[in-house]
This record gives sequence, C-alpha cells and structure tokens, in this order.
Amino acid sequence: MPTHAASHAQRSIHRRQRVRRIRILLVDDHILVRMGLRKDLERYADIELVGEATDGEEAVKLTDQLKPDVVVMDINMPRMNGIEATGRLMREHPHLIIIGLSFDVRKRNREAMSEAGAHMLLDKGAARGQLYRAIYEAVGKSMDARSPDHYTVA
Repeated sequence: MPTHAASHAQRSIHRRQRVRRIRILLVDDHILVRMGLRKDLERYADIELVGEATDGEEAVKLTDQLKPDVVVMDINMPRMNGIEATGRLMREHPHLIIIGLSFDVRKRNREAMSEAGAHMLLDKGAARGQLYRAIYEAVGKSMDARSPDHYTVA
C-alpha cells in the first residue's frame, strides 16, 4: 500500500475512534412509540440509546444515573408529565438537551415545553422521520455554546 494511502487510512481510523456518540434517553409511556423510535435511531452510528423511561419520574432518575446528552420526552405521561419533568431536569442539568414529543403541538404545548427548557417540540406522528435531524440540530446548537469539537457526527 502506498505511504499516502496508509496515512490516510490511519487518519480515518483515528477520526472514527474520536467520535463521541450522542447518548439518548427515550421517555414515553407507550411501548410501541419507544420501539419505533428506538428502531429508527439504532440505524445511526453516532447515536447510543442509553435507556428508556415510561414516565417523568423515571426519566429524572435515569437521567441522573445514565447521564444522557439528549432526552426525547413525551408530554402526556402518568405520575409526572413531560413538561414538569423537563423543568425539573433543566434545573438539575442545565446543559441537557430535551426534545419534546406530542400529538398536540399547538401553541400552548410549544410554549409550555419551551418555558420548561426544551429545545423543541416535535409532532409525535411525524417524529420517526424527523427525530434524528432534530437531535443533530439541537446537539449542534448546544455544542456551539460549549466546546466546538465535542461531537463529530460519522
């Protein structure tokens, strides 16, 4: 193998080893929703699904334990809803990225999630096609405020 080809291959391997995967926690009380989102996100090499929660209380506990970069949070759940959980998580983890999900994305819910600290609210019906891009964009915006090379997307 020519020297320049070998050095290019070594640089490429080194770059891939430096990639820090985006750690995701999925939070939704409907198992079929979580399964669908999980299936979609598992296709991406730069995504690591670190856990799943079925309500806001569990999301708070798992966030403390698992330290995700992004929490994908349903709004309507038992015990603690997504708006309340988002507010609590943002007080405890101000650099956390939270992307809300709801079938009802009217102004009232968008404003409530925004005031709680979420980066955005996605329509749950369209989330499977939009979630990866939303995560990527939210992480990019968040990382701009921190260190520029923290994430490298493969």
